[in-house]
Amino acid sequence: MQSKNKIVVIGGGYAGLRVIEKLAKNPQNEITLFDKESYHFLQTDVYDFIANEEDFAQVSVDLFTFCLGFDGNVRFIKEEVEGVHFEQNRVLTQTQRFSYDYLVIAVGARTKFVESVKGLRTHAHGIKVLHRAMFFKQKFEMALYTKVQLSGTVCEPINIVVTGGGLSGVEIAAQMASYAKEFYKRNNFICRALNIILINSTSRILSGIDEKLVQKSEEKLLSLGIKVYNNTKVVEITDNNVTLSSKEILPIDFMIFAGGIEPNALIPKLNIEKNEKGYLKTNEYLQLASYGNAFAIGDCTTIYNEDKVIAPTADVAEQMGELCAKNLELFKQDKALIAHNIKSRGILIALGRRYAVGRIFGVYIGGYFAFIMKKIVEKTYFYSLDRRSHKGHKKLFCDTL
Repeated sequence: MQSKNKIVVIGGGYAGLRVIEKLAKNPQNEITLFDKESYHFLQTDVYDFIANEEDFAQVSVDLFTFCLGFDGNVRFIKEEVEGVHFEQNRVLTQTQRFSYDYLVIAVGARTKFVESVKGLRTHAHGIKVLHRAMFFKQKFEMALYTKVQLSGTVCEPINIVVTGGGLSGVEIAAQMASYAKEFYKRNNFICRALNIILINSTSRILSGIDEKLVQKSEEKLLSLGIKVYNNTKVVEITDNNVTLSSKEILPIDFMIFAGGIEPNALIPKLNIEKNEKGYLKTNEYLQLASYGNAFAIGDCTTIYNEDKVIAPTADVAEQMGELCAKNLELFKQDKALIAHNIKSRGILIALGRRYAVGRIFGVYIGGYFAFIMKKIVEKTYFYSLDRRSHKGHKKLFCDTL
């Protein structure tokens, strides 16, 4: 009887779940997924979640039932991996050691709270993880409620500062402005004051993105009443204000930090080669340089195309997951691996309710049509995972009868 291939996947993000879906098709693969959280968080939908377009169930997928939804060859262990012994083919948690034949590291990245900015970690909100997004959502809703309570007496604005002029910063600023605008209009409230300022350290927002999309995005932000401060950095944050590199001091009710990412906490613990920014170094086949049976995919590594860094998006992570599965199977069979040629297949930028801009396979789209396209992409992804999770839930429910 042929022995099973013991495959460990660390991280239940976009890349990790895609590689599992592909590898699970081989019944000889025995796959174990490790993650410290019990759910997969759909970060591409976080802006709608904060603006009450979607609820908790629509931006998360249960990893227990997702793994149960396969044909018995995938299991989930809710534990944080503390280290890896590559020479011994073992992963370590706080309680156990697990052996593997093949390893896939897909732990992603986290918000980088720059230590040089005073008060950043204490007073700013990141939204890359679900509990932080939920906390900010509650604060935002409470601020709107407070304005309703005070309507007719005083009309102090809600002051929100968003730091980071990349995709995350631009989308969250646009969505909040759009949501608040419609909220006040729909309910005919007297006090509608909302100040949203986007702080961007470079000369223009959306650095590295197509010029036409940048221009359209700038126009939309302006129409939503969002002020953009380019070539500006945050120096210090307190409970009530933020100090900028220009010496200007802005009042704040709360601040969202979307200024950058860094490797997940596991990566610095691994005694293995990394690049200058601390991300895992991989070859063109997505393998770790010194260990052919270990792969790294998603935001915990950096890949290049024609010497240019490929932006870490959900689309890129999924492509990496698919190629990783192929190469892992080829490696098992001692066959030639496939060098990656991963490219962004397109980009869609959400700029408030019912409006987006984008470029798909070289074609520019905008407005409501682009918004619908973005929704189709997001919902197609969610429903494919949700069907698997539903199958696992049904199996668990039937087994307990």
